Amino acid sequence: MSPEPLRTVVSLVDRAPTITSAEIVAELVPPRQFDGASLENYRPDDAFPSQAEAVEAVAGFGSAGERPARRGLFRRRSDVPEALPGLYLDGGFGVGKTHLLAALFNRSTGRRYFGTFIEYTALVGAVGYAGAAQQLKGATLVCIDEFELDDPGDTMMMTRLLGDLADQGTRIAATSNTPPAALGEGRFAAADFLREIQGLSDRFRTLRIDGDDYRRREVEARAVVTDDLDAAVAAVGGTVSVDDFGALVAHLSTVHPSRYVKLIDGVDAVGMRGVAPFSSQTDALRFVAFVDRLYDAQVRVIATGTPLDGVFGEDMLAGGYRKKYLRAVSRLVALTSA
Repeated sequence: MSPEPLRTVVSLVDRAPTITSAEIVAELVPPRQFDGASLENYRPDDAFPSQAEAVEAVAGFGSAGERPARRGLFRRRSDVPEALPGLYLDGGFGVGKTHLLAALFNRSTGRRYFGTFIEYTALVGAVGYAGAAQQLKGATLVCIDEFELDDPGDTMMMTRLLGDLADQGTRIAATSNTPPAALGEGRFAAADFLREIQGLSDRFRTLRIDGDDYRRREVEARAVVTDDLDAAVAAVGGTVSVDDFGALVAHLSTVHPSRYVKLIDGVDAVGMRGVAPFSSQTDALRFVAFVDRLYDAQVRVIATGTPLDGVFGEDMLAGGYRKKYLRAVSRLVALTSA
């Protein structure tokens, strides 16, 4: 009989994390599962030629970035696309956009930052616009994963910040998810992005990446649930949190999303008892931000009750936050199937 794994059981509800602006900046690096991401180990799907094209585009963008930056960002130039100071990867869920963005980060030199849209807005919230601009000043590359378009205020604030950085010679690379049912055969996100970033738009090369969600290629389409949470937790080593789903969701409302990364610090698996569908969109959106941090840290999820991909009702999936919910579903399928 194999020995029982060593583990420590904790409760996330008991944690009240704090985070400083310096800690937020220190976290602006690719998630640990992308430490070794490169263009060489990205696996394009032969059925979707745009994936191989994206590899070439990122390679060209990285090479162009090694040349001295030019002034006059907002003037139109006749340069080849790879020489543009901005690159935007538009595509569905799980086609490898984050891998490509991390590969660009890893192959670049100088002071560079990588974070989600929410992480950058959290930095602004912590130190103010001027403080955030000063923290990022002098960066050679800023990578923004999952650029959000559903909050006009945050979008325009980020546009201003990116414009200021680009004026100083910083290159900008961004990704965003396009929901499968979006208008224009999935190109709705790219059009939104170009419109919202206004003055920056003519400096971005936009590239559509088609493909299937790799997180669902070899797993069931539903998130995995367990009948016995205690038994499932007993089989896991390391540090495991166990909380009632309702209590955890309530606790998330007391913690700023910028602190979720500290909330799960040192946790190897998260157990949720009695998962139930959301009735509040505010709670649902907080949970999406929490799932993003779980996925970045590759924290396994164990749950009882409603499958976690079923917690967002049809009314939510039909609304303006559809992209966020579908991204969370994709990630929950992967985390519960670990």
